[in-house]
Amino acid sequence: MSGETNLERLLASASPRHNPGRYVFCTTNTLPEQLATHAVVVVREQEGITLVLPEDIARESGFPCNYVAAWITLEVHSSLEAVGLTAAFSQALATQKISCNVVAGFYHDHLFVAAEDAERALSVLQNLGENTTR
Repeated sequence: MSGETNLERLLASASPRHNPGRYVFCTTNTLPEQLATHAVVVVREQEGITLVLPEDIARESGFPCNYVAAWITLEVHSSLEAVGLTAAFSQALATQKISCNVVAGFYHDHLFVAAEDAERALSVLQNLGENTTR
């Protein structure tokens, strides 16, 4: 399996990046192609299909936009077998009362935080990496 597994190195080189835009979690029973092309995340669950869509696409499609999120990517290539990364950053964010919804891709971890918490979340994540190198 490729990617970094050492927790100290992962935290020190996390390099959080705020992706532009605002995103909304939506649910549907079908996945029309036009929505699939815009979705940054698709999760099939027993109850339905969860989509993370850009806010403007979600609104145009008639979805409620209750939780508007910012999307932060940890640029480090973390292994899917790495232990403790999610726990470390979620604990640091929780301490600051920042909610976090996580999606792991093959190469990177993606965090969705409330849009109004984006800058604070970036600061927490950057400091988390700095604290491991001291």
